[in-house]
This record gives sequence, C-alpha cells and structure tokens, in this order.
Amino acid sequence: MQRLPKALVAAVALGSVALTAGCSDEGDPVSFDGPTAKAPAAQRPGGDSGGGAADKAAAEAAAKTLMPTGPKAAFTTQNTLGDDTRIGVTTLDGKKSGFRGKVWVWAPKQYFDPQYANSGFPVLIALPGGNGYPKNYWMGTDLKLQSSISKWSQEGKSLPFIVVMPVLNPDAEYYYDGSDIPGRPKMGTWMTEDVPDFVKANFRTFKSRDGWAFMGSSSGAFVGLKSVLRHPDKFKAVIASGPDTVPDSPLWSGHEAERQANNPQKLAKALSAKPDTKDNDVYLAFQIGSKESGMKGLKNFIRNYGKGPVKTRLQVIHDGEHNAKTYVKGMEDGTIQWISEHMQAPIPTP
Repeated sequence: MQRLPKALVAAVALGSVALTAGCSDEGDPVSFDGPTAKAPAAQRPGGDSGGGAADKAAAEAAAKTLMPTGPKAAFTTQNTLGDDTRIGVTTLDGKKSGFRGKVWVWAPKQYFDPQYANSGFPVLIALPGGNGYPKNYWMGTDLKLQSSISKWSQEGKSLPFIVVMPVLNPDAEYYYDGSDIPGRPKMGTWMTEDVPDFVKANFRTFKSRDGWAFMGSSSGAFVGLKSVLRHPDKFKAVIASGPDTVPDSPLWSGHEAERQANNPQKLAKALSAKPDTKDNDVYLAFQIGSKESGMKGLKNFIRNYGKGPVKTRLQVIHDGEHNAKTYVKGMEDGTIQWISEHMQAPIPTP
C-alpha cells in the first residue's frame, strides 16, 4: 500500500453505506452499489486538464481500477455490523468450474465514500478451516474479522479490504484442497477464477494482482497459500494461519502428478528460483499459535523456500491455539499491516 493516506482513514467517519431501504434483519436485500464515478476533468466537457492534484489522482485511479463488469448478483443480508455495514450472501454459478455455491461478501465503509467513487479496492478472499461447507465461518460477526478490519483501517494498520468468503468445499465429507482433482468438482477453478470473476462483476477492484490476496485458517490457509503460489500473476499475498503445506486430500489417490502440481513446496521452490523482480514477488504471511503443533514444519518451509521473490514473515502468537480467534489476534499484532504495505491502497479523488 506504500502508505495509508490520511484521507483513507478519515473516510470511515464520512462514508455512508448504500443499503436497500428497510430493516437490517437477516434476509433483507442489500446493495453494494457505490457512489457514482465521475470522469477526470480532462474527460469532462470544458474540463481543465492542467495537472491539478485531483486530476492526477483521478487519472491514476482510472488507470488502475476495474469498474464492475456485471451482471450484478442479488445479495441478501447475512449479518449487520455496528457501523451499519452488512455482510451479504448470494449463490454463485461458477461458469468456469461448473460448481454452484454460496459466497458471502462485506465491503468497508470507505467503499461507499464519494471520494473513492473512481477507485478500486483491494480484495481479501477469506477461507475457513475445517470443511468450510455449507458455511464459511468468517461470515459471522463473532470472530470480528470485518469489524477488526474496519478498526485497523481507521488506525492506519490495514487497507480497507473487501472481504470475500466463498464456501471452501462442495460437501462436508472430504477436503478438496482447493484444487481441480480429476473427476471431482473443480474447486481450484472455483476459487481462483469464478470467485474473482464474481467480485469483478460486482465491485470496483484493481486490475493488477496488487489488489488481490487470500487469508485462511488451517485447511483454508493451505488453499490460500497454494492459490497464491500457483497463480502469482493473479494474487500478491496470503495470510496463512496454522497451514498445511502439502496437499493431503484422500481424493488425490491415483493422481500423483496432479497432486504435486498443487503442492506448495514444489510451487514455492520453483518460484523462489525465479529472478527477484517486482513482477515475480509474492508475500506469504504465516501465523501460528505458540501452543499449537506444526511450528517446526512451518519454519522449515520458510527456511527452504523463502528466497528470492518469495517473501515470508512469521507471526508467532503468544498463548495462541489452532483457532480463528487466535489468528485474528495475530493479524492485529502485525500480519495485516505487513501485507497491506505491499498491496494497492484505494486512491481518493479530492
């Protein structure tokens, strides 16, 4: 993010959320339509293109931002936060994967502020541990992920991410490792193509990978880690908390070549051997509680593969256990700021 603009912090107090009229009860329709974007002065009839700060900011935003491509999804309210922002839910028919599943989304208050009408927002795809079916537990308010991001963005610790929470698996029986396992639902395509396409259809996003990241716990951390390493051209960073670092779904049986093609160790090794350039770098923010197992394996992964363009950081959470509440605490203690510093911030137009 290079830096967190003061205007971005102040926007929390100024922004107004565009919500459908009516009460905020679960099931009510909710709109994520933002303020109407305006063209830079140079594009407006009689506009002054003399290089003022507002014109420069608008031109930068226009160059980096992808406006919603449509078609719009129909969202209903899942939860309402204390600042009146809402977590919405819809059902997505994945055109590329063929999988149909639920996706929950939250947009921060800054998203609805008029000074960001021309700007994209960074996206954080948040994945749960466990089976992640039929719900993604980050869509609840008890873990305080969204309210924490709102608070951290006011404090200058975090970018105001759009948080996207898709289902992780197509059923509660197996783990699919967020991958296209032969003969099974294409959960790799769902996660890295259909879900981002859906976000681009409905929200102002950034064209480059600088605006795209994953976060996840346990099995969800594996999927986020693997997705970034497998698609570094699409995603810039991941917060991987208590992650597995090898694919271990029983559904890989008989498909060893495909399993290895989704192995974070193999992917990180290949990427770490590439030139350490701005186009190749990825940021892997690992978290682990001091009371959980897996510390040795995680440190070995970082030592072996955290080289060249593979940038790593480890947050050891004091007295932390293998659970989501521990990982939110770790995010506050430095993890969210670290990835934010390497991602694209929204661009205000004064």
